Amino acid sequence: MVSTRTPGSSRPRGGSTGRSTTSTTPAQAVPPVRRGRPRGGPGHRSFPRQRGEEGPTSPPDRLNPAGLAGHRGVQLLGCLVAAGWAAGFPIVSDLSNQRLWGELAAPAYLLAGVLCLTLPRRLAARAGAAAALLGAVLVPLVVLVLEGRHQSEVMVVERSAHLLFTTGSPYLPDPVVVTDYNPYLPAMALFGVPRALFGDGNPLARLAGDARIWFALAFAVCLLASWRLLRPSRDRAPLLPLTVLTASPLVALALVGGGVDLPLIGLCCLAMALAERDRTIAAGLVLALAGCLKWTVWPALPVAVLLLWRLYGRRPAARAGLTALGAAGAVMLPYALLRAEELRDQVVRFPLGLTAIQTPAGSPLPGKVLAGFGPTGHIASLVLLTVGGLGVAVWLLARPPVSAIAAADLLAAGLAIAFMLAPAGRFGYLALPVVLVIWPRLAAGRWTGRPPVPPCLLSYPEPALPAVQP
Repeated sequence: MVSTRTPGSSRPRGGSTGRSTTSTTPAQAVPPVRRGRPRGGPGHRSFPRQRGEEGPTSPPDRLNPAGLAGHRGVQLLGCLVAAGWAAGFPIVSDLSNQRLWGELAAPAYLLAGVLCLTLPRRLAARAGAAAALLGAVLVPLVVLVLEGRHQSEVMVVERSAHLLFTTGSPYLPDPVVVTDYNPYLPAMALFGVPRALFGDGNPLARLAGDARIWFALAFAVCLLASWRLLRPSRDRAPLLPLTVLTASPLVALALVGGGVDLPLIGLCCLAMALAERDRTIAAGLVLALAGCLKWTVWPALPVAVLLLWRLYGRRPAARAGLTALGAAGAVMLPYALLRAEELRDQVVRFPLGLTAIQTPAGSPLPGKVLAGFGPTGHIASLVLLTVGGLGVAVWLLARPPVSAIAAADLLAAGLAIAFMLAPAGRFGYLALPVVLVIWPRLAAGRWTGRPPVPPCLLSYPEPALPAVQP
């Protein structure tokens, strides 16, 4: 007789079944079955293997973000919306830089729509994206750089690098006018170093030294790296999605005018991707760098730590958190000890509107409107901001993220609430949470923040045991 048992089957119940079974020799022993570990255990994986190997239970996502963006109708609609948005700036904006951007970007978006509609499908998207990038980003950026026109934050960052080289601190000790304030943490001065090195003596030096160029490069590098980490396969290059995102009004206007928040967006996306892939030390270092640029991105640290804890356990989460705190502390501690008053007044109190000189940042957002009613409205804005932050913290603890998409969504929600309810905020700040929602989905190729394969189903088929003669 032969054995009919297969690996993993249980022994017969209730007595003999009339079949004889024989034990296998060590050489014939079946290797142990690889099964998923309990949620949160070390080495736990809540995503399929690399190279696009989806689990057997994950349904195909036919309407994935990249597939939806490939339809001509969606492309044309996006170009028309972008053109309408850009065309409004020459009419409603009182800032010359924004009016110039609108005058150049609106025709470029219309041309991109025509190309998407008329060219063959294999060329339409690339040609439309190139036209939008040229007209909405490259041309206006070069014009503004060569004319020396930019938002005040670009000048503040470039001046902070000069001060760092000459005085050892990126902060002016006694600010008198609003542009004397530097609301950024010390690492932001790194983006002003090219200006300090190249100067502005000729057009090439002005281009190479402009902080906006380096903001954009940091943004692109971080998004490309996060794409490579989150993409389950190499079947799609990230150049076209990155071009479309950069050429969109969401990023293009911010990049052309100032772009100071673009590195923050890229670093947050990269940190969540590294956390999902269990790159704990790298995630901690990226979080430390982001936290040394601007204090408003520090909520990314608990989000990434809880993502690591949920996927891989306490040790990786603690390792990433301690790495981030240690690296950031090494950068910030000298300034906290020697420049504590400047840090407090310029980095914290000034953005919150608590200094004698008020920040010029302002848009008709709820927090700004409340702050306009005087001290009572300002306090109400801060109270609502605190309540909103506590609500997001409760959400984070009650439902920790299980993927980079879910983590980015949580961080985007917290930042959106902060920007909406802060006493001083701009519509441009909302680019950060919007990109956090969009880019991880494009990279991962799915809408949902849930893992493609449930952790309990991360097992592999068992090989059949050949028949053994008695």
